[in-house]
Amino acid sequence: MTSKATYTRKIKEEAQRLGFVACGVAKARYLEEEAPKLESWLNQNYQGEMAWLANHFDKRLDPSKLVPGAKSVISLIFNYYPAKVQEDPQAPKIAKYAYGEDYHFVLKSKLKALVHFIQDEIGEIDGRVFVDSAPVMERKWAQEAGLGWLGKNTLLLNKKEGSFFFLAELILDLELEYDTAMQTDHCGTCTRCIDACPTDAILQPNLLDASKCISYLTIELKDSIPNEFKGKMENWAFGCDICQDVCPWNRFSKPHQEEAFNPHPDLLSMSSGDWEELSEEVFREFFRKSAVKRTKYLGLQRNLKFIRKEEG
Repeated sequence: MTSKATYTRKIKEEAQRLGFVACGVAKARYLEEEAPKLESWLNQNYQGEMAWLANHFDKRLDPSKLVPGAKSVISLIFNYYPAKVQEDPQAPKIAKYAYGEDYHFVLKSKLKALVHFIQDEIGEIDGRVFVDSAPVMERKWAQEAGLGWLGKNTLLLNKKEGSFFFLAELILDLELEYDTAMQTDHCGTCTRCIDACPTDAILQPNLLDASKCISYLTIELKDSIPNEFKGKMENWAFGCDICQDVCPWNRFSKPHQEEAFNPHPDLLSMSSGDWEELSEEVFREFFRKSAVKRTKYLGLQRNLKFIRKEEG
């Protein structure tokens, strides 16, 4: 067995030990074919107020601009599908990924442990870890690494894991054994995600107008939610899981095993009335380490008022 194959096997085994459910490796290269797609998407202003998506255009396409001499992009999948969901069907909803601790911190610590392992096993390497925190086209790299295909809702889909997972990356100046890119689209003629989106954010297969997405409206948008979306939010107060909930591939989703992603003991039992009376103190207690704190208390109150207005 060559050293490349040995290194790759050891890295994948350690990734599994750290809790990642899948790991693949792609050859670092300039994503030339993605440049016109990204440029067109940005020119249509589908990014809304997320101005940072237009920044560092070349870095998004060229991993060597993030890690000089980059040779490998390691993509990893970490499951977050919960064992239980919110109990009151009338209560405002939050996306499943935000039930527990903020994934940025949980996964970054695991990635750093993986880097230390690589340095201990292989020697001094240069590399960086990424968890949705830098200009990296993570879904494209995961597809290149054979971890899945891009669904019509633009999310990465995996036959075994569905789509309720986080993606993370390591870009290294280390040559490894590369996996075969996923070329097959296993969505077929299914359009459930497109049909189910209440705001028509999925314009056509693989094309998302993020400025219409409920996740964008409840998290990224800092201004008032436009009235055109009144009656279309379907009670989502933070994020949205609609296009994932209806996806047939998610019937294979299994509960995660990560304690940090377990919700506050009282979160899932909150009634509609509990949400109406949500104080800043309770907000801080329930979401102290959660991604929900990104909206801040006032932002969440804005969302709650908007979806209450929908009912009125």
